Amino acid sequence: MMRSQSKGSDNCSDTCCQRLVTMKRVFMTMSLVALAILVGCAGKMRYPQYYTLDLPAPPDPPAAENTHATLAIREFRAPNYLRQGAIVYKTSPEQIGFYAYHRWATDPRDFVTNFVIDHLDASGTFAHVRAYDGSRDADYVLSGRLEKLEEVDYQGGIKVEVALSAQMTNLITGATVWTNAVSEVGDVNKRDVPSVVSEMSHTMQRAIEKLLSPLPTNLATGSTATKSN
Repeated sequence: MMRSQSKGSDNCSDTCCQRLVTMKRVFMTMSLVALAILVGCAGKMRYPQYYTLDLPAPPDPPAAENTHATLAIREFRAPNYLRQGAIVYKTSPEQIGFYAYHRWATDPRDFVTNFVIDHLDASGTFAHVRAYDGSRDADYVLSGRLEKLEEVDYQGGIKVEVALSAQMTNLITGATVWTNAVSEVGDVNKRDVPSVVSEMSHTMQRAIEKLLSPLPTNLATGSTATKSN
């Protein structure tokens, strides 16, 4: 009886060991499958890509000749949807979309503001051009707005549209001495986001040059004559 009991105990022990081995193998297999799934998911994860406008650097400003007026430039404003960071596209005049993984590395308002400062400083129209800091030690202040910076997908093909507006005020008298608004459209030759951003750069350059080209010549001497376009 003792032998029989011992033999039965041994069989039970062997069975338990086999079950444990089988469970371990199943667990290891499931772990490897889970790890493979995690690795596969990680390999497919998408990360945001960041872009910036690429405009040529302005030339060195010419030597000042009979220019005494100074200019301060406020940060350009923009609609709320252009301040979200994502590159914008429109599939109709009423519908706005945002690229989930294509974003601006720099706030477009900052980019436009800094480029306008450099552009006007290089023009030689003013003795000094700087960012507006709230003080009143400049003769004029320019306030601008980035109205549009978007991909347009509903007018046949792919296009980009840039719209800007600005006005200049005499800080002493409060008179508006100049105002202008422009809109430029560019065609995108290739259907991808880098091509869209590249065309936005070209179109933005044309828009800024067009916006600032009709500045009154009498501003250099500090005259307050008003001229609107």
